[in-house]
Amino acid sequence: MSAGQMHAGRHPVDDDLVRRLIAGRFPRWAALPVRRLPSGGTVNAMYRLGDDMVVRLPLVRGGAADIALEQEWLPRLAPRLPTAVPQVLGAGEPAEGFPWPWSVHRWLPGENPEAGAPSEPLLLAADLAGFVTAMRSVTLPGAPRAHRGGPLSSLDAPTRAAIGELRGIPEEGVDCDAVTAVWEDALRTPEWDGPPVWLHADLMPGNLLVDAGRLTAVIDFGCTGTGDPACDLFPAWNLLPAEARKVFRDALGVDDATWNRGRARTLSQALIALPCYRATNPAMAGNARHVIRAVLEDGTGTR
Repeated sequence: MSAGQMHAGRHPVDDDLVRRLIAGRFPRWAALPVRRLPSGGTVNAMYRLGDDMVVRLPLVRGGAADIALEQEWLPRLAPRLPTAVPQVLGAGEPAEGFPWPWSVHRWLPGENPEAGAPSEPLLLAADLAGFVTAMRSVTLPGAPRAHRGGPLSSLDAPTRAAIGELRGIPEEGVDCDAVTAVWEDALRTPEWDGPPVWLHADLMPGNLLVDAGRLTAVIDFGCTGTGDPACDLFPAWNLLPAEARKVFRDALGVDDATWNRGRARTLSQALIALPCYRATNPAMAGNARHVIRAVLEDGTGTR
């Protein structure tokens, strides 16, 4: 659960607003109970609607694009994937002072896996590899560019700025010289020169649902699109322990260059997130710390 103000321009959202939006747009659901779901997400809020649905609303302007992207692409992606993904049951419109589109999705049961300690790590690694492989095989035309799909070099300035911030926060205990060395090594890796592939592009533990340790659903497709396949290697360091990391890599057949870029992209995201969210979002900050430790313990990133 986040705390404090994470983003400027955050629109206030509460149970009463969600009830009014539902009553106005979908009166057949107006009598259903509404309750806020705890979440480590930063740009969208989730509200349970009855037993079988969930309402997804952007908290900031940037989240509105996520909603529109999901409404357009989830129905097309769903039949091509081996794992359940959100089903859009209704598209909401701005109303009641709320300025952006929103969605009603089918409720997907499950729980988020624990970073570094999933209950069935090897099986989960194989499940994740199956999902990533299926995403890469999608050939839908007119694909958007994934939010994180560009060249690794485009992340250089914000990554170095984040390392500079962390040097000024010694209580976090980040070995800034070590992470700089990892980052600079990755920048010498060749960029992806193949065709862009379909990506989820935000495979964080909070966007994965498991049951009995197995992957049952992948949610939050607000970053989806095409780009560098390294962008969907994030679970190797933000979730899986070392033995399962190898299973994940082997199942995907990842070459050294792609693996090194994936490792660096995951590290970059964590380095940027930690100073940003350490006081406002314990879930995001905690996973960032986990990633930094996992990357530094992982060695060179090559076989």
